[in-house]
Amino acid sequence: MNKESSPIPGRPGTSGPGRPSLPAPPAGDITRPAVSVGLVFAICLVAANLRTGLTGVGTLLPAIEHGSGLTPSWGGLLSTLPLLTFAATSPLVARASHRFGTARLLVAALGALAAGTAIRSVPSVICLFTGTVILSAAIAFGNVLLPALIRRSVPAHRIQGVSALYVTVMGVTAAVSSGISAPLSHTLPGSWHTALAWGIAFTVAAFLAWLPRTRGDRPLASTGVTRSQVPWRSRIAWQVSVFMGLQSLAFYTAVAWLPSILIRRGTTSTAAGWMLFYYQLIALAASSLLPLLTRGRRDQRWTAAGASVLVAAGFAVLVSVPALSVLACTLLGLGGGVCLVLALTFQSERAGSSGEAAALAGMAQSVGYLVAAAGPLLLGVLHDTMDSWTFPLVALVVLSVAMAGAGYGAGRDRQVGRSAR
Repeated sequence: MNKESSPIPGRPGTSGPGRPSLPAPPAGDITRPAVSVGLVFAICLVAANLRTGLTGVGTLLPAIEHGSGLTPSWGGLLSTLPLLTFAATSPLVARASHRFGTARLLVAALGALAAGTAIRSVPSVICLFTGTVILSAAIAFGNVLLPALIRRSVPAHRIQGVSALYVTVMGVTAAVSSGISAPLSHTLPGSWHTALAWGIAFTVAAFLAWLPRTRGDRPLASTGVTRSQVPWRSRIAWQVSVFMGLQSLAFYTAVAWLPSILIRRGTTSTAAGWMLFYYQLIALAASSLLPLLTRGRRDQRWTAAGASVLVAAGFAVLVSVPALSVLACTLLGLGGGVCLVLALTFQSERAGSSGEAAALAGMAQSVGYLVAAAGPLLLGVLHDTMDSWTFPLVALVVLSVAMAGAGYGAGRDRQVGRSAR
């Protein structure tokens, strides 16, 4: 029996004649205190760890290949390995969270992240890849657990604001990591090995911030609450997952290929690098401003669809009027920044409890990062086959229009069904 999307209980218009009331959510999710500064700070510390250990690899990759003797193919695998690990690990998080407790599992993941970061920095190719897998799996746990923690701890009307804040922190630290990793490799002893590990300071800080919060974090399994199953048969869960996947594909494709596309169209390599920076800056601004522009609005259908259309328009400008690269990057950044916040917000808002949020986030991120890992590779193959960026960019326009459809469905003020766990 398929799960159908259900109106969110307790909101206007979700009950009445002809509209049966839904069962109450688990007791732990009914009353959530006002969000505290300490909790928001702890959430932001986790967010600072979700990209920092990954984005610096790109700038260090030439030095890594030279110092380790890796071929470009192995270097490409090193860059893709985190996304593949995300896709493989994300579905496991909800089950582990139910058994061990969300905060406890997050602390364990932060410990594993510190260990993986240290192992990756050891002068050994085996340690380089092993550490990358360990830290990527730990980040996957953080990616899934954070929406569940927000769903459990943050009032409903604050979820989007807190999500936007942690997306902003995640983006800022990712950009900083990209910028300082290469200079650090030239100034610190140990070269790129040490530069790969600088973000461990955020990991230790997050670990210490969350350790006291494990007190009283009872696993749901010990309370007799049935574990929320991954909602593979829920339509709205698939819409959330497809939206997550397509926005991830658009972002990672832009990060991987935007400079190459611009250089092929006549832009210098320096200007292309600044265009990539500008694109990410606009995306950060859009993600920060979204809660102010949509305050009080629970239905996000047109916001998600409109942001997706902006992304499609950005790729369309790149393919049709490449001279207007600033306009293209502006559209891509505005649409992409909004889509990222919404994709993460939906994983909290479309769930009826923190357990359902973990299950939905696991599904959405498994699908999302699998699509994201395939996207840049397939676009590169299309370019190599046709020796042109025209068809790959047209494909991105089509996929962005499909993202608008998925976003329209995911943006409905609904939740995944509560039947048949």
